[in-house]
Amino acid sequence: MKKFGSPLSKELREKYQRKAVRPVKGDGVRIVRGGFKGIEGKITRIDTRLGKVFVEGVSREKIAGGKTGAVPIDSSKVVVTSLNTDDKVRKARIESKAASAEEAA
Repeated sequence: MKKFGSPLSKELREKYQRKAVRPVKGDGVRIVRGGFKGIEGKITRIDTRLGKVFVEGVSREKIAGGKTGAVPIDSSKVVVTSLNTDDKVRKARIESKAASAEEAA
C-alpha cells in the first residue's frame, strides 16, 4: 500500500486544522491540474498501488469498440471539497487533530 494524500480546500483546512487527508471513496473533489481541470465530482474508486483516484464524470472514449473507461487522476492533483465521514474511525481521527489544535490555542 502506497502513502498518498490530497490537499483539503481552504474551508476544510480551517475547520480541521490540517492540510491534507488520504482520499476515500465518496469524498467530493475538484480536479486542479491536467486536461480535466475544473471538474468536480465524487470519488468512485481508488487505486492504492498507484496512488490514483477515479472521479465520477471523468471518462475517456476508448478506441477499440467505442467503449468508455474511467480515467485515473493522481491524488495530488485533486482538492478535497467534502469529506465522507461514514467511517467513525476516520471521522474521529480527523476531528481529534482539530480539537487538539483548539486546546493549544
